[in-house]
Amino acid sequence: MKRSFLLRTLLCFAFAFGWQVQAAEPPHIVIMIGEDEYHTWETLPEFAAKDLKEVPYRVTVVQADAADKNQFPGFVEAMKGADLLLISVRRRTPPTEVIDAVRAHLNAGKPLVGIRTASHCFALRPKEPEPKAGLAIWQEFDHEVLGGNYTGHYGKDPAKITLVPGAEAHAILKGVTVSELIGHGGLYKNTPLQEGTTPLLKGTLPGAETEPVAWTHLYGEKKARVFYTSMGHWDDFKLPAFRRFLLNGIAWALEK
Repeated sequence: MKRSFLLRTLLCFAFAFGWQVQAAEPPHIVIMIGEDEYHTWETLPEFAAKDLKEVPYRVTVVQADAADKNQFPGFVEAMKGADLLLISVRRRTPPTEVIDAVRAHLNAGKPLVGIRTASHCFALRPKEPEPKAGLAIWQEFDHEVLGGNYTGHYGKDPAKITLVPGAEAHAILKGVTVSELIGHGGLYKNTPLQEGTTPLLKGTLPGAETEPVAWTHLYGEKKARVFYTSMGHWDDFKLPAFRRFLLNGIAWALEK
């Protein structure tokens, strides 16, 4: 009774003095897309429109410029209000200010999610020439930020996905039917992971090493939450289990 009276009193004061009570805005996710293999220029916008906005999250999708694949128009501006950055980029050398915006986001302790080719998003291949003036690389992004160790992949055969022992109770796996996950498009070579990572899922192929396919990491002094999975092939997005897994990874990174 006392609480109800207090609430009515506060509302009366709010109306009397013109106070405005506003609901908190949903977290803002920026999705950065720049790759030519796995169709995330189609799957991620569709995932954002259906799954992310339903949560709800506010979403800004930034695609690489079709005329210049190293350019990401609007990215720097979008990152000024970003709560989480999701990366699906492969071997691009964007303008220095783009890399600086990614660094600033992480150094502020804000989270990042990477899928598939994010492990080599800003890296050059061995013996590739340095980028032109004004463009930048982040060769150690995989090791430093993701906690990974990408060195290539095993063909294109689908991999069997299973739990890493001890990961069963992790929040990212809540409600995920792991037996329904399939590692489409070739198993990435990520062994060994960097110190401080928490492996969640592993993939196996006949005659090949078992490889980690999903893990978490904490980056920098402010311990920015990072979630990465080498899944992200277009066929993965057809699986409800993968979509739930990715949603959970985003929620974990945002501490939701």
